[in-house]
Amino acid sequence: QVQLVEFGGGLVQAGGSLRLSCAASGRTFSSYAKGWFRQAPGKEREFVAAISWSGGRIHYADSVKGRFTISRDNAKNTVYLQMNSLKPEDTAVYYCAVSMGWSVETDGINYWGRGTQVTVSS
Repeated sequence: QVQLVEFGGGLVQAGGSLRLSCAASGRTFSSYAKGWFRQAPGKEREFVAAISWSGGRIHYADSVKGRFTISRDNAKNTVYLQMNSLKPEDTAVYYCAVSMGWSVETDGINYWGRGTQVTVSS
């Protein structure tokens, strides 16, 4: 059974940092695109960051560009999201995603994690 499990969420003050991890089990995703989405209360799920299977192509939503960094370790079947200079508007449930296409942003999602809560206090 394929599972994606996120770790690292929590409560942090504005300006602080968190590092999210998403570990996969049940199959290897080293040749798949990965990324992160988030969903705030009352809002639709939105794209945050994407990384290609090799890590050579990376893209961010404008709202997080310059503050968040996505990376992956294919040997560990894990994708990361380093979040710095956090703002209250970053508060959301963060989901990792895997796509069999080129990008989680454009090519559909084949697997979703169950999400981890990030809360940024002002």
